[in-house]
Parts: sequence; C-alpha cells; structure tokens
Amino acid sequence: MKNKIKLLKQEIAKGVIGHENMIDALLIGLITNGHILLEGVPGLAKTTAVNALSKALSLDFKRVQFTPDLLPSDIIGAEIYDVKSGEFKIKHGPVFTNLLLADEINRAPAKVQSALLEVMQERQVTIGDESFKIEPPFLVLATQNPIEQEGAYTLPEAQLDRFMFKVIVGYNTEDEEYLIAQKAANETFETIEPVLLASELEEMKEEVKSVYIEEELSTYIVRLIFATRDPKKYGLETLERYIAFGASPRATINMLKAVKARAYLRGNDFVSPIDIALSIKDVLRHRIILSYDAIAEGLSSDDIIQTILESIEIP
Repeated sequence: MKNKIKLLKQEIAKGVIGHENMIDALLIGLITNGHILLEGVPGLAKTTAVNALSKALSLDFKRVQFTPDLLPSDIIGAEIYDVKSGEFKIKHGPVFTNLLLADEINRAPAKVQSALLEVMQERQVTIGDESFKIEPPFLVLATQNPIEQEGAYTLPEAQLDRFMFKVIVGYNTEDEEYLIAQKAANETFETIEPVLLASELEEMKEEVKSVYIEEELSTYIVRLIFATRDPKKYGLETLERYIAFGASPRATINMLKAVKARAYLRGNDFVSPIDIALSIKDVLRHRIILSYDAIAEGLSSDDIIQTILESIEIP
C-alpha cells in the first residue's frame, strides 16, 4: 500500500502544487473516516485539492456550493409528490455519495448546518418519517473563507467538533506560485487518473489500525488534551484566563486516529512523538474556545497549543 500512497500523492500533485500538509490531512481523513475542514483565503487551491483527490479515487463524488439561501432539502433530499401515481417519493440529495465537497460551508444558515450535522455524526439522513443510511466510505470535505463577512455564518461549536481536522491553508512559496502561474497560463496541468480502488482503500484502513502506539505516548496525548481543560494541573496557570473551554473527548479519539495515520503515511508501523507534534494543531485548533482576554491580546488557539506542547514533557 505504500506504493499506492505514493501514486495517489503523485496524481494529486498534477493538479495541486505544494500544500503537502493539506494533502496529507485529506489522506488522513480518507483512511480514518474523519471529516476535514479547510480554511484559507480565496485562490489557495482548497477546492482544487478536493477535486484532485476525488479524481484520483474510484469513489462517487458530489459538490455543493453553500449559499445563504440554501435549504436543508437541497443537500439531504426531500419527499416529492408524484402526480401520476398519487404518492410521495423520496428524492435523494447530494449527501448520498462517498465524498461530499461542502464548498464555503460557512455561507449556509443554521437549518442547513443542523441537517449536515446529522449526516456527519450518524452517517444517516432523515427525510420525512424515514431514515436512510449513507453507505461507507463517506467523508465531508469542507472549505471556508475566514475573511468573508457578508452572507457568512460562524459554524456552531457542536458542528466544528465533528471535524477531525481544521487545516489552515497558507500561500505557496514563490517558486511554487511561479510554477502554478506557468501551468495555468499555458493550460499544461496534467489529467488526473484514478489510481486507488475502494477495496484498496479498505485495506489501507485496516493497516492503519495495526500501527503500534506505546502506552506512554497514548497517555501523553491524553495529558495534552486535559491540559486544555485544566491548565493549572499541569503547571500552566498563565493559560487559565485565555481558555474558556478546552477540547472535547472527540479530540482525544481523533488524535489517536490521526497519529496512527500520520505514521502510516510517513512509512512507519509505529507512532513517534513527531507524529503527535505534526497532528495536534489540526486536531485541536477548532476545539479550544478562547476567552475574551485571549482575543483582546491577539492570541490564537495555535499559540495556546504550542505553549502546551512545549510545557508538557515528552515520555
């Protein structure tokens, strides 16, 4: 499977220049059944990366452009009255797929977010009086624009908690941007071909589960999460006034999954402290709710996480 991962990355690289962390995050979500939220300003290849991933996989793919006038029925489906038969029929929405791209997810109102929440957590949809299971694999890959103000909504904390990762997508390097501009201007981006079968994806998922993690490292992860809830207990009294609410138990679960998958992508069959350091910000940054003091002083969740990471001793 290591060769398959290499091939998959090579295919995605045909459409996405750079952004290795974003691509790794998408692959980790894919092999651990974790939803991924990508945040960045327009033009940073967030949607392009998800499109590239879908093309490199033999899986069904749907895209929904979220807008302020979107209705829950636009994504989950609805009961439709058939005049000829005189009966109501169920019309399935775009969530009945394997990969769902929720583009600019923060543009949709609360009712749409509520409908999506059930799909993300339960992998099922309720339409009328009936509930329908979403066939695995199912993954929500969402993008959002942090600088948009008009027609945008803040995602509820409960929904944010359902995302395994929140990945901050930054700008490319000068060399990468030059290459992007050349390829775009000359229309020389290569065609992305499918390289991974659904059966091979399932095999990867099983291999990730067998990646070994020492008990000391598992305990270390739990201590890192608990330090966001009770900093004083870990000698981090200075952080208490900056954290309104710490990370939920889903953070611990997702960290354990993420570090195994990260080690797997790096070609290892065991977890190391490096895997924890590479994963922790993506897992925690959207789960820590900052206090007014932190916001007033210009601190971010990443600053809090970095302080915790530097303060708690690695076993």
